[in-house]
Amino acid sequence: MPDIELSVKPREVLGKKVAALRRQGVTPANVYGRKLESKAVQVETAALTHLLRSAGRNVIVQLRVEDEKSSRPVMLRGVQRDPVTSRILHVDFYQVSLTEKMRAEVPLVLIGEAPAVAELGGILLQSVDSIMVEGLPGDIPVHVEVDVSGLARFDDAVHVRELPIDPTKVHVMTEPELVVAKVAAPRLAAAEEEEEAAAAEAAAAAPAAAEEAAEAEEAKEEAPKEEG
Repeated sequence: MPDIELSVKPREVLGKKVAALRRQGVTPANVYGRKLESKAVQVETAALTHLLRSAGRNVIVQLRVEDEKSSRPVMLRGVQRDPVTSRILHVDFYQVSLTEKMRAEVPLVLIGEAPAVAELGGILLQSVDSIMVEGLPGDIPVHVEVDVSGLARFDDAVHVRELPIDPTKVHVMTEPELVVAKVAAPRLAAAEEEEEAAAAEAAAAAPAAAEEAAEAEEAKEEAPKEEG
């Protein structure tokens, strides 16, 4: 994948005043990293939106900060959105060292068709949608594809240990025996889906005041926690 670049400018507008920036089509952001002082920046919302659509969470972006000679290798972190409109409120860029290992969450994408679904009427259930890994930034995958075409019978499953990841480059920290996806008989699947729906509803019961949180963070101008 060719290098992805994004241009940003140093930001002097802080606290609740960043609302004016958003109205002008500019998103407040911060650049932080291990042993680095957090830097307040701002980015054109249109360019940021395009980046979010075209690049995954673990893609290395060359961040070009106005008035700095060299670009910064960063990854997208902490995208805050308005809970009602989904408008981007704030974004964090985590500056990485290309020679130091880091930890990252990698999404799992199901591919293929399970014979137990097509031929037996089973239901495909995905119980794990991401894994935690450790490796050099350039070796961490944007996502991992999970092939379910080998699931031919009810209760056939794909485990974390079976994921197509090169162990010489990336260490998987998630429990290897966890079931990523399996095929269940229709009646059993319905019961499990009800349990998952109840859990999701409980998790959504406490709405987050995203904009207030973003403004509070801007007011404090504290660096987020380090990764890796």
